[in-house]
Amino acid sequence: MAWPEKHTVCRGEVEEGSMLRAPRVSLLASLVAAVAIIATPADRAFAEETTVAVGPQYGTTHVYVSPEDVDRLAKSFVATFGGSSTRPIVATVTPTPSGTISVILRTPVGLISLFGFKTPIPFPFGAERTGYLVTDIDRAVEAARKAGAAVLVAPFSDAIGRDTIIQWPGGVNMQLYWHTIKPSSPPLEKVPENRVYISPDQVDAFIKGFTEFSGGKVISDDVRAPGAEIGRPNDTYRRVRIESLFGNAMIFVTDGHLPFPYGRELTGYEVADLAATLDKVKAAGVTVLVEPQVFPDRTSAMVEFPGGYVAEVHSMAKQ
Repeated sequence: MAWPEKHTVCRGEVEEGSMLRAPRVSLLASLVAAVAIIATPADRAFAEETTVAVGPQYGTTHVYVSPEDVDRLAKSFVATFGGSSTRPIVATVTPTPSGTISVILRTPVGLISLFGFKTPIPFPFGAERTGYLVTDIDRAVEAARKAGAAVLVAPFSDAIGRDTIIQWPGGVNMQLYWHTIKPSSPPLEKVPENRVYISPDQVDAFIKGFTEFSGGKVISDDVRAPGAEIGRPNDTYRRVRIESLFGNAMIFVTDGHLPFPYGRELTGYEVADLAATLDKVKAAGVTVLVEPQVFPDRTSAMVEFPGGYVAEVHSMAKQ
């Protein structure tokens, strides 16, 4: 979902304020380990020069809920993580006719593009997991295709730029967007994780393609990660971590035998104090699905926000 510095949501400018008085606006990881490549400062500098990415502060998780759940989710998310919400608008965010309540939630630990469609949702919208700002939409599409992605929705224009939806091997859908006026937002305090569950049959193709496209690097590739991370404490699995200018990604390579809610979460949010955050979660009416578990690098929990948005929340182990 494209959004500029003035909180324009596609074809309508909005301001921060009350969360629901929406004006109508006419607009818009194979199981064989790959060799891990450690990202150095020089690698990152090169990536910044060659990638079409702009920065993780412009990446949003796309969340679709029923219209009546938009306000509840927005309030509970901001109450949990801080930050602010744009004032809702009713917008067309697809290249074909549709209408949705549209809200951007900005927090220090990640952003959400929140949609509550009042009409049927045009295909394939609703299946994309993220929206990433790019420097040039045509160059991004060309680079994505070259890296092995398919273009599901050809680039289309809105009042503030252009958008497209691509799909990587393994069925991982992403939206890319570009603005005619370059936005400027401060860095996030903590960069969230894009949590991707993928088949052993497709993971190597996904990693190769996405790192090529994003200019990213594999920073770890653990073929014996603790299965408790995916609800299977008696097993191990392969877990790959990628860093790029788009942000962080954690790749879970599984056989698909996953207990709920694993695989349903799109994003993992890092916080300084997990216990304090979970107190806020409960006070905001958010459900704790998996109580905190301690792993070598983090303590992690799973929560569900109103409307069914499932997220992982964690604090990192002190080094």
